[in-house]
Amino acid sequence: MDIVLSNIPNLPDLTHPNELIEWGSEMMKAGINLAILLTALGVIWSLINGSVKKPGDSISVPMLKTALEQYLNWIQTLPHFILIVLLLTSSFFLCSTLANRYHHWEQQRITQIATTVAGERLEQTAPRIRYEIEEPFTDYRYVDGKTIEIKSTHLVSHWMTLAGSQIEVNINQTTSPDTKQWIYSVDFAGDYQVKNQLKGISEFFFEVPPPYGYLLLQNFQVEQNGKPLVQVNPGDYGFPFKLAPGETTNFKVSYQAQGAPRWVYQPGEQLLSNFRLNVLAQFPNAEFAGAVPTVTKEGGNNLQLSWVYEGNISVRNPLGIFTATSPILNTGVLPRLLLLAPGIFLWWLILLYLSLPLTLRDVVIVAGLFFAGLLTLTYSSRFMDAKLAWILISPVLLFGVWGLGKNRQASWVTMICTISGAILPILGLLVPYSGITLSLAALLSGIWLALQHWHGVAQEK
Repeated sequence: MDIVLSNIPNLPDLTHPNELIEWGSEMMKAGINLAILLTALGVIWSLINGSVKKPGDSISVPMLKTALEQYLNWIQTLPHFILIVLLLTSSFFLCSTLANRYHHWEQQRITQIATTVAGERLEQTAPRIRYEIEEPFTDYRYVDGKTIEIKSTHLVSHWMTLAGSQIEVNINQTTSPDTKQWIYSVDFAGDYQVKNQLKGISEFFFEVPPPYGYLLLQNFQVEQNGKPLVQVNPGDYGFPFKLAPGETTNFKVSYQAQGAPRWVYQPGEQLLSNFRLNVLAQFPNAEFAGAVPTVTKEGGNNLQLSWVYEGNISVRNPLGIFTATSPILNTGVLPRLLLLAPGIFLWWLILLYLSLPLTLRDVVIVAGLFFAGLLTLTYSSRFMDAKLAWILISPVLLFGVWGLGKNRQASWVTMICTISGAILPILGLLVPYSGITLSLAALLSGIWLALQHWHGVAQEK
């Protein structure tokens, strides 16, 4: 099982020098263009101010005066705008890099788990009873432009149904020290009953192939009525025997094999009679494959599965057992959260700006607290549940923003903004019901802004 580990497409990664240089050059071009724009606006403002205003006089054009005052106010808020743009840009690169790293780590974890169960399955095919019958055969040949019909006979293989199958399988699981892959150690013993229900035919072949996909096969033995049968030709697992019409004989197949952590019994397209398959799995996390077992017994780390059918049955899918891996849940949650983190940070800043006067130092502190908590969440979620990690980080974040307010009432304002603008949105992206949690966060933010604007909730200005 091959899984290609790759980053999330079209996302920059600060650990890749080529992407870093490319994005750095683009940012330098954007910075130069912004500087040219601001310089041009400043020159235009100076020219306008000098042309309409003499020394000692005030601006007489009301519209121009209002425009210049608004421009001056905009210039005063420009450092905040530039700082926010720089924080959002740098946070985007940081979060995209973390998203790629976390995605890569998740894929590695999936690959490690998949490696433990990778490989061919260990499959045992049901034996077949073959016999041959002479049937007429007509061959046509062309000699001197004439068609000549030649009649003859040839042997055609047919198969007879097994009268009964009693199979006992004991499976132990070990781990390969080099690949960390699980390996099955299978002890197989199958008793098969054959009854000649044909007339005039007494020569048969008992064909039983060894298990497919084994790493090691030992003590493979076939017995008829307690007498071992000798394999004559290498690779030929067809054993001839004679059986008079109406008589019954018994065969036993036994071996020990090692192989991949999946063992199945393949009946093929045969119609089985009096079939019984007992599998004892002496390891945890065992699950059945194919048809549902008729009997299931659990005891400690052991699981016994039985397929018992009387009469005739036909099984399309193989019956067997495999080791179930531990479920990998919530993959992709942290990468999605990291990609949306700059937007959450921007929304939190908007709530704070609309609720409190913030200095440049306050914005930097808020950004540091937010992304430090996000970084802690990213790496702590590798060994603990992400929701629990964020619940533990949230009080630290609330304690850190408490000092933004100049008094107790303003500090409570920062707490409300932080809960509705940062803590709840991130928690909403971690829990299964993201829509409900994000809706509650948006509703809380809207209610807070409405109370503050329309109902005059006290705040510090």
